Amino acid sequence: MVPITVLILGALFLVQRRGTADVGAVFGPVTLVWFVSIALAGLPWVLTAPSVLVAMDPGWAVRFMFEHRGHGFLVLGSVVLCITGGEALYADMGHFGPRPIRLAWYGVVLPSLLLSYFGQGALLLSSCQGAGTVACELAVERPFYALVPQPLLYPMVLVATAATVVASQALISGAFSLTQQAVQLGFVPRVNIVHTSATTEGQIFVPVVNALLALACIAVVSVAGSSSRLAAAYGIAVTGTMAITSVLFFAVARECWGWTAARAGTLVGLFLVVDVAFFSANLLKLFHGGWFPMVAALGVFSVMTTWKMGARWRFRELAKVRIPFDELYAMLKTRPPVRVRGTAVFMTQDPEGTPPALLHQLKHNQVLHEQVVILTIRTLNQPTIPPESRVEVVQLNAGFWRVIAHYGFMETPNVPEVMRAAAAQGLATFRGRTSYFLGRETFVATGRSNLPGWRRALFMFLARNARSPTEFFGIPPNEVVELGAQIEV
Repeated sequence: MVPITVLILGALFLVQRRGTADVGAVFGPVTLVWFVSIALAGLPWVLTAPSVLVAMDPGWAVRFMFEHRGHGFLVLGSVVLCITGGEALYADMGHFGPRPIRLAWYGVVLPSLLLSYFGQGALLLSSCQGAGTVACELAVERPFYALVPQPLLYPMVLVATAATVVASQALISGAFSLTQQAVQLGFVPRVNIVHTSATTEGQIFVPVVNALLALACIAVVSVAGSSSRLAAAYGIAVTGTMAITSVLFFAVARECWGWTAARAGTLVGLFLVVDVAFFSANLLKLFHGGWFPMVAALGVFSVMTTWKMGARWRFRELAKVRIPFDELYAMLKTRPPVRVRGTAVFMTQDPEGTPPALLHQLKHNQVLHEQVVILTIRTLNQPTIPPESRVEVVQLNAGFWRVIAHYGFMETPNVPEVMRAAAAQGLATFRGRTSYFLGRETFVATGRSNLPGWRRALFMFLARNARSPTEFFGIPPNEVVELGAQIEV
């Protein structure tokens, strides 16, 4: 099974560069077939032992916990595996809205899961009335596949494999989307983001993330050797995610919806009672494979916080030599430089300040273009920005223009697109007579920053391997002029 799994994983990651449109077209049918299949597999066994349905009474769970106490708490580590995947229902709520999620859950998912799990319970009750029977041993060893008649066993395995591929595809696409958002919010360096659809913006491919996921998944499968050995890692990963999501819900309720701390805290507290109980039960499996997701999460967290801290240090260093644009303009009025034909676009994160590349241009070339555009790309805390609100153009004096482009954290900036939108607002530019001036920064380790040594080394590694602004912003390479600068870290 391990070689077959590795082959399936390899094929899955190899087709990612072609986009998710083809795979996405079969998401719904495959998932529907899967849930219908597990429901039909469990239904006959429920009919043979309908008494199993009394388990819907939560009083049995409470009684079990009181009677078994510590052992009941330990069982939660395995019980949580029955609900893993439920959180994935809400991953695409931003695309579909709450109504389809509710219909899918109450109309298909919940009934199918209940029939499957109650069918397994009925199977165990029916097969294990005589202790030590062969049927009982098989049912205990693999209760799900024991539900299926022998002629349908391999078709069920194929359906399960297809459903797993669909679930894996959803996870991979989510990793691409989260990486894009992290880049836009400044938590990871710029990476190559390939748009695989001309009509759907959300369909993207991130080669470096795809490669890292492929290597990690194949390594985990090869080392673990069986799905049962992955249960501990999976349980900690999912319950940890659920607890973190509850905490983030508190922040959203307070800052976005304006809820009071008492109202938000009461609801989140109820969530955390369940989440923390499940997470605590799984922590007992920390040394049986549960350490892996925690180490992986720590690694990702270290990269994100290091890049953010380094970016703040860079901003503080640039602020020390910042010259407000009004001061530069006053100096240019007293000593006007030579103006040459064409348009120069200088990109900067500070629209009120003077771009460092503009200062270098004046210092070394002592000329300015007849039209100078100060361009700022801003990422807002919302997924998308309407096209009519994207670009803001302000005409300054003496041929200077200020352009501010707004993008959502799920969008990839495109400078030529911004310039076309600015042209519609009166900023005339001509192809072949427009140059983009970018600053290329080189970080030098001198110990001036307050970053620990390992963070300094990690930040410089990330900076060296970050995608160039020319590629990231979609600027034609033959129209770019890069002016270098050194920043001590």
